[in-house]
Amino acid sequence: MAARLLPSWVWVSGLTAGATVAVVFLALQADKGPHPTAAAVRPSASASAGAHHSASPAPTKAPAVPAASGTGRRIVYSLGAKRVWTVDASDKATRAFTVWPGTVSPDPGTYTISKTLASTTGSDGVPIEHILYFASKSGLSIAFSNAVDGSSPAPAAGKQTSGIRMPKADGAALWTFGTEPNTKVTVVK
Repeated sequence: MAARLLPSWVWVSGLTAGATVAVVFLALQADKGPHPTAAAVRPSASASAGAHHSASPAPTKAPAVPAASGTGRRIVYSLGAKRVWTVDASDKATRAFTVWPGTVSPDPGTYTISKTLASTTGSDGVPIEHILYFASKSGLSIAFSNAVDGSSPAPAAGKQTSGIRMPKADGAALWTFGTEPNTKVTVVK
């Protein structure tokens, strides 16, 4: 007696079901592994209570606000340290964190937040949020922002970018601080 052949749809269905099971299994295994997080230094233990640092030692105290950064309530951005501080009216730092600057940096000086935008797509194609514009240079608007997915930007390949990116939690905190009217930004070397 001749062997009976199965229809091709049975084979395709079986292979599809097997592949689906394998993908689900691998996804569950990957979910159990370590997850990268953006580490940020906080100025106090209470501010870092919710932070997850997977690849860095215990948080350290942030450097003091640069002396030549003005007085009063302001955002301070250090070009050399790649760090931002929020400073209250009594000149006390309320938050400090590192940032990932673009390829075009603002000149040192004092600026005012000129425009805010809740979300858009950055010039590098990454969806961003919490955008605080404060300067322009070389025909580009310079602004603080964070990637919607919390990722750090890849280096720009021959492209001029002016966004100053930060971890998602810091972006949300800076947005809250920076959307108050007449918020100053002091840029120091």
